[in-house]
Amino acid sequence: MALAGFAAALAEPALAQAPAATPPKPTAGDTAFVLFSAYLVLLMVIPGLALFYGGLVRAKNMLSVLTQVFVIVAVVSIIYVIYGYSLSFTSGGGLNAFVGGFSKAFLMGVDATKNVPTFSNGVVIPEYAFILFQMTFACITPALIVGAFAERVKFSALLLFTVLWVTFIYFPMAHMVWYWAGPDAIADAVKAVAAAGSDAAAKAAAEAKLAEVKADAGLLFSWGALDFAGGTVVHINAGIAGLVGCLVIGKRIGYGKELMPPHSLVMTLIGGALLWVGWFGFNAGSNLEANGTAAMAAINTYVATGAATLSWLFVEWAAKGKPSLLGAVSGAIAGLVAVTPAAGFAGPMGAIVLGLVSGGVCFIFCSTVKNAFGYDDTLDVFGIHCVGGIIGALATGVLVNTALGGAGIPDYESKPGELVAGAYEFGTAMWAQTKGVLFTIVWSGIGSFIIFKIVDVIIGLRVTADREREGLDLAEHGERAYNL
Repeated sequence: MALAGFAAALAEPALAQAPAATPPKPTAGDTAFVLFSAYLVLLMVIPGLALFYGGLVRAKNMLSVLTQVFVIVAVVSIIYVIYGYSLSFTSGGGLNAFVGGFSKAFLMGVDATKNVPTFSNGVVIPEYAFILFQMTFACITPALIVGAFAERVKFSALLLFTVLWVTFIYFPMAHMVWYWAGPDAIADAVKAVAAAGSDAAAKAAAEAKLAEVKADAGLLFSWGALDFAGGTVVHINAGIAGLVGCLVIGKRIGYGKELMPPHSLVMTLIGGALLWVGWFGFNAGSNLEANGTAAMAAINTYVATGAATLSWLFVEWAAKGKPSLLGAVSGAIAGLVAVTPAAGFAGPMGAIVLGLVSGGVCFIFCSTVKNAFGYDDTLDVFGIHCVGGIIGALATGVLVNTALGGAGIPDYESKPGELVAGAYEFGTAMWAQTKGVLFTIVWSGIGSFIIFKIVDVIIGLRVTADREREGLDLAEHGERAYNL
């Protein structure tokens, strides 16, 4: 058959021309996987995060936290499809290292036939599915910040802050970390260089094109910083903003003098459990394909969380004499945060070690460090999300090593057309991760401070002392969470 085909090609040169490559099409499995993952991430926010935070505040502020988280989801989802997606995942021209442009504002040019690449050559998913998935990330990140200054912020100020923060902090961070040309663009450019052969002019042009394709990426991505599901974009970003917010707004009335225990740890457990379940969509879904890497991310999410739960629990038990439910749930969240950037890069044994480290360290930051500095981070957004995110981001640079069971540094150039593990160098990997962490801290810290100050001038960030004592449920919303 092969000889017959070769003879026919010689006889009819026109028929010997290679047919045009057929564009890849999404598979039903990958599409369903990404869509379902998006639904799980929404479950994380509402009701998961809302109940987790709501149970931790006093009863007079329960409804206010539920309202804040719920409405943030509504606001950000509309902003995202108007311009957030475009700023995050399109080329920004001269500012492309930092932010995208407006070529897809109002989802211009997007329809049910459009696809976007994943992380494997020749694999795509519907663009609408990708937009929906990324939209849930944009919604949960500002909602995380709420916990740092709960029980004392104006609802109107929070809404304005959210709009400004996602616009000037979150969308650029998402672009800088996750925007790139895609695996097929890199493979095609590499193949063109090889095809140029000894033709110097053609090779120079092909190499210039390859450089252009590789340069079409966000700043942190071009540095080689690895963030599988949002260690920098979501957790460090939100955690630093939360710390800045609680410092700018100030402590709650009576903080350090009055007991302010959680009003319902039952609600907190329910919310925490929903977060753990939803996090499988957050981490495994970030692979954008239903394959072995997604399965690895899922099992890493499971075991890192279990390890961090036990770590926090036993460290607290040793320090305070009793193991608490709040400690166990807090440890679980710390593990989920820490494994987020490493989920698709570390191996399961590395994920367990990461969970053990993050649970203990985050406990220390939420107790000893917080008490030493005296800042009123109401629900420990900084101590869990920022510190856990930093631990996870830095650990990713170690755990990605194949010698430690990791997946290896992604390499799309050495074998164009397939994803392989590239050469691992500890110093290079750790420097890329360190730069990514430091940049995120500075970007979010300075940017958030400016936005908080702008909102304070325009609206005022904090409710009056009388309204704070009354509770934000009645003072801000005219309702109670409970009518007993």
